[in-house]
Amino acid sequence: MTSIERKHQLRDNKLYVSMQKLTVYLDKYYLDGVIGLIPGGIGDIIPALFGMTYIYFSLFKLRSVPLTLAVVNNTLRDILLGLIPFYVGDAIDFFHKSNTKNMALIDGFINDDTNIMKKVNQKALQSLLVLFALLTGIGLLIALLIMIAKSLGTILFS
Repeated sequence: MTSIERKHQLRDNKLYVSMQKLTVYLDKYYLDGVIGLIPGGIGDIIPALFGMTYIYFSLFKLRSVPLTLAVVNNTLRDILLGLIPFYVGDAIDFFHKSNTKNMALIDGFINDDTNIMKKVNQKALQSLLVLFALLTGIGLLIALLIMIAKSLGTILFS
């Protein structure tokens, strides 16, 4: 299979087409931010699940570890920002647009865009470090939210 045929095959893939539609709905129509308003962390989990489609496509369809790391980086950054308490994270979520960023990386990778390829390759190591930092941050924010909930529960119900 030639490179051109592979590009057409990837662009015609149902998952790729679904990701393009998902990007429009979540970022252009701000559904990512609206869903993020659902309380209890549920509003942050649902968009993260949608983000798994970009990760799956980059890892299993495109078979690029550096691209996958960059996509994971964007997705985890979106989760971390959404977890900032008191609706600050939800406000940020309206403007972050991680799905658009992920789709641009995937499109550039498929189209052999040299700028995107260089950007992805340069950020591979950085993405690993950021991935570790984001996972740590998410864990700390969850621990903080649990601590706040316990303190409020003690104050309100004692």
